[in-house]
Amino acid sequence: MSGLAAQRATWLAGALVEERLGGSATGDALAVLEHTVHLGYNSPMHRHTDDDVTFVVIDGHVELTIDGELHVAGAGSAFWLARRSVHGFVVASPRARFLTLHSPAGSDRFVTEAGWPALIVDGEREPHQPDTVVQRSPDRLAKIAAKYGIEIVGPPPTLRA
Repeated sequence: MSGLAAQRATWLAGALVEERLGGSATGDALAVLEHTVHLGYNSPMHRHTDDDVTFVVIDGHVELTIDGELHVAGAGSAFWLARRSVHGFVVASPRARFLTLHSPAGSDRFVTEAGWPALIVDGEREPHQPDTVVQRSPDRLAKIAAKYGIEIVGPPPTLRA
């Protein structure tokens, strides 16, 4: 089981990523991450070589490109990405929240290593990434990603729809 006290919150390149269920709680069978992002936030095109990913939009709109096909995803949309599927996304609404479920776990450790811990003040997560966080270099991010079976294969997508 995982409770609020066991969860981690991490800033990763401008996204607030909250670990809802980490590999340490599931024997590395599964990790569940909640992402809170803003308009225009995007991920580089990448693939997971070691895990399958389920992507579930909680609120907002995301343009998700999977193996070259564009999907405009709103609240309630869900996509299963088999390992090695090339994918990336860009946020198409002022704010979006989505879950990524990784089976097996490992991406949760990538987020922790590549990101910056988010502060909790009076039980509330900080509302935005602090100015003191230095943007990580793409080369550094790619090296850390490779340790966890994530290959960066292209630049991030831009808004299309």
